[in-house]
Amino acid sequence: MGAQPGKTGFRILAYMSVGLAAAGVVLPLLPTTPFVILAAFFASKSSPAFARWLEEHPTFGPAIGEWRARRAIPRKAKLLAFAMMGLSWSMLVWLGSPVLVLAVSGLFLLGVAGYMLSRPSY
Repeated sequence: MGAQPGKTGFRILAYMSVGLAAAGVVLPLLPTTPFVILAAFFASKSSPAFARWLEEHPTFGPAIGEWRARRAIPRKAKLLAFAMMGLSWSMLVWLGSPVLVLAVSGLFLLGVAGYMLSRPSY
């Protein structure tokens, strides 16, 4: 029997997330940790073997383990995320975005930053 339709979708999302995480390892502006966590979530829903591979991976495994054990985010990932959120919002201001766009995006980014600050660092 073939894979169930829902599992196939989760597997595709897991592979896409790993691809983005791998790109984040070498590209300084692309975060790795959120995509690793997403990949682990999607893999756990679709492929136990792929989930196990991620958990045992020398680069990706520690982030998954820390997230599962303590809901912790690496300090470096937090700093990069804060910098990119600030840069993104500043670009919206510089490009002359409408006040409503600035307000909504600013509130959203502040919410994300607040959540990240509430998580322990490692």
